[in-house]
Amino acid sequence: MSAVTVTVTGMTCGHCASSVREEVGSIPGVTAVDVDLASGKVIIDSDHQVEEDAIKSAVEEAGYQLAG
Repeated sequence: MSAVTVTVTGMTCGHCASSVREEVGSIPGVTAVDVDLASGKVIIDSDHQVEEDAIKSAVEEAGYQLAG
């Protein structure tokens, strides 16, 4: 099991968080996605290490950007 935390910019409401949760959750191997709207932190649990490019693509598909 693996966990990674990323920061997503641009989320302002529950719908934003749901969009990110849905897109990131569709990455193969991801088992859970926890979004903290206030801080922009997204914790991704998975069966194996998820490539950062896959996370970035999913976040961008939801309409947001990774910080930094």
